Amino acid sequence: MYRLSALAIRERFLKGDLSAKAIAESTLKRIQKHDPQTQAFLAVYSDRMLAQADKLDQKRQKNQPLGKLAGVPIAIKDNIHIKGEMTTCASKFLSNYRAVFDATVTRLMEEEDALIIGKTNLDEFAMGSSTENSAFQKTKNPWDIACTPGGSSGGSAAAVAARLCPIALGSDTGGSIRQPASFCGIVGFKPTYGRVSRYGLVAFASSLDQIGPLTTTVADAALVMEVLGKHCSHDSTSMNLPQEPYLEKLKKGIQGTKIGVPMSFLEQLQDGAKKNFFDALEVYKQLGATIIDVNLDILKYSVAVYYILATAEASTNLARFDGVRYGKRSAKAMTLDEVYDLSKQEGFGPEVKKRILLGTYVLSSGYNDAFYKKAQKVRTLMIEQYKKAFAQCDIVAMPCSPFTTFKLGEIQDPLQMYLQDIYTIAANLAGIPAISIPSGFDHQKHPFGFQLLGPQMHDAQVLNFAHAFEQATNYHQSIPPLFDDEVES
Repeated sequence: MYRLSALAIRERFLKGDLSAKAIAESTLKRIQKHDPQTQAFLAVYSDRMLAQADKLDQKRQKNQPLGKLAGVPIAIKDNIHIKGEMTTCASKFLSNYRAVFDATVTRLMEEEDALIIGKTNLDEFAMGSSTENSAFQKTKNPWDIACTPGGSSGGSAAAVAARLCPIALGSDTGGSIRQPASFCGIVGFKPTYGRVSRYGLVAFASSLDQIGPLTTTVADAALVMEVLGKHCSHDSTSMNLPQEPYLEKLKKGIQGTKIGVPMSFLEQLQDGAKKNFFDALEVYKQLGATIIDVNLDILKYSVAVYYILATAEASTNLARFDGVRYGKRSAKAMTLDEVYDLSKQEGFGPEVKKRILLGTYVLSSGYNDAFYKKAQKVRTLMIEQYKKAFAQCDIVAMPCSPFTTFKLGEIQDPLQMYLQDIYTIAANLAGIPAISIPSGFDHQKHPFGFQLLGPQMHDAQVLNFAHAFEQATNYHQSIPPLFDDEVES
């Protein structure tokens, strides 16, 4: 069953070939066998999942209407709330916090009869590019367990790549869905900002955060978007737009379309990644698309702009973790000042502290105009330059990362780590939809990811272009040998 897509699992469940209980048991058995190697999950809700499966089987027996995700096992990144379950954000600070309400995405998936498996690992408070900043464990890349799965949604990416589940939810603030999807050889989709509700997602940078799916196929990502792409009254940034038939729109051909490539922005790309990227463009040429050069030179400032704006928003959002209202309070604290100081000192990891300090600095008196306001102006210029690019082409193509996955512990320089996101950050700054799709392997059999970006609200178009590439190449069918039980036997 681990070879099946979410759509195929749902189909077999609806036909009666598979019971929800059999799907749940098979998923839990596979996680028990393989997760010790990847360490993708922080929590697995076996009893809850089996109880959901029993209810679903009864529903089918009574011929009651079944949802779009009926019988599909789904994992959730541990910064998204599930009522009654722990939401730790992979931080010691929240190791005792139990969610008091469901995130909108959790509610929508359960309403469509999904089977929630549990919570996946991440960089603490979603701050990182390698999932090495988790306070609890380091997740491994299923293609090479000495390497990182990327971050911050590394747990979700590893779970899908190892075929422990067909779908996992992640959050993307500067590439945190697409970069791990690229490193793990799967599909990772960041929707248009506001297309999916952020209600119940623990905020890192509110103007950049977006929940999205990690899947093995583009069609499964489209299926998730049909469920999650709805207006939410709890989220003031949620778009009140009609639902889109994402799956139906996948079938549209791309003959006669134009793909824009920012050639000058790719000059620093390493040879292997450059060859893979241009090979992928050849596939699009064969499908009838024209490749044109577009000017997106302003993107060279995206890392600087992102690390000013994201850290500024993080320092504001994380001010609520004070040891008073929720989270762990320091046992050593004797005064109110010590409650604040020691709780944060003991609760937050080094990367989170670093970003809070940087964010507080850029917002402080005397530096607000020099850094924060200037970064906001450059962000506006980026949005304008993307609009000009999309006036010339239907979609923009870029690599997802300058290279493939790297060894755990290999990158110690924080600036080097931040440059991981050079090709992904701008989509968050502009609020546009973007997807990473598998596009082959390097000489070490580490996956490459190919990235497509579309204009705001053109999520279906981005998925359509990704689906066309997937159908022409079949890279999505590759399973890491270590997790392919048929190869093993």
